[in-house]
Amino acid sequence: MSGGVDSSVAAALLLRQGFDVVGVTLHLWDYPDDDSARGRCCAPEDVHDARRVADVLGFPHFAFDRRELFRTEVIEPFVDGYLGGVTPSPCVRCNRGVKIRELLGLANRLGAAQIATGHYARIAREEGVARLYRGRDPKKDQSYFLHMLPQEILSRLVFPLGELTKAEVRQEALNLDLPGAQKGESQELCFVPTGRYDAFVAERATGRLRPGTLVDAAGQSVGEHAGTHGYTVGQRHHLGVALGYRAYVVAVEPEAGIVRLGRREQLLSSGAKLAEAVLADDFALPGEAEVAVRYSPQAVPCEVTRTLEGALQVAFKAPLASVVPGQYAVFYRGERVLGGGLIVESVAASNAHEPMESLT
Repeated sequence: MSGGVDSSVAAALLLRQGFDVVGVTLHLWDYPDDDSARGRCCAPEDVHDARRVADVLGFPHFAFDRRELFRTEVIEPFVDGYLGGVTPSPCVRCNRGVKIRELLGLANRLGAAQIATGHYARIAREEGVARLYRGRDPKKDQSYFLHMLPQEILSRLVFPLGELTKAEVRQEALNLDLPGAQKGESQELCFVPTGRYDAFVAERATGRLRPGTLVDAAGQSVGEHAGTHGYTVGQRHHLGVALGYRAYVVAVEPEAGIVRLGRREQLLSSGAKLAEAVLADDFALPGEAEVAVRYSPQAVPCEVTRTLEGALQVAFKAPLASVVPGQYAVFYRGERVLGGGLIVESVAASNAHEPMESLT
């Protein structure tokens, strides 16, 4: 329980269905003594809010300190990723290495048969096997962040909100008069409430920042920058230079301190190489699917194969933009999630034309 609307309503729905519920909140992060984190996931008041909900609904609640685990599994890889020139996806790492993993262990200790969260996703039991599906609300679907969960975890997960829209969940919270029913949505990472990822990294990377040069497509210097950690492939805002055309970051080379700028067509990819791949047992390779290369309801057709070395490779049916190392490529077949992997390299499109997904 995060103390927010979603997990609170999830608990209420489970009680209505006759389950014995035990509320668990993981203390993951501390904020400075100001209002910068108020109303956001993992903010200081959230443990208190979760306990208030448990008291109102009448079930026990426990809080567990997992700040050190969150630091090693999420914060340090986040900082290292930006310093290494990639764009991390910390929510995937958090669900895989912290939240779901820890909840499984705590469920065993507390004697709980199942684990429930407020994620907008669905699990269907098909011939004795648990399968992951998108949530019914396309604007809130969170299956992307759960693609890597193995069968032994999926078989014990319950997503009470999977068939609901956010509007329906909000109304349920109001109907039940739950504490925090009017709480707003968190739009930024829970540990960077200001949205300033560059400042967050800089504060934790003393002596490791790499200032250097902004260069254009011809390799000519067009400006200086304070560190490559402040840039990500596909970025077009806050570049600090004007080139006479709409410029994007097309490459980040941290060792050399170089940020390369170019035109939009230079960002088109025909495919990607993946690591840390997890696939459903019935997804035979080579195989066709749809793929989402970042958290988005849009997925595009692709073919998935393995190289002779055993690495996973995805080829897009048409050139695609915003294929960024550090993000995850997640495979779907309709509403069903087939797995995914970490993007470690994008394959440049040889014959670039209008992509199926445009950059924003």
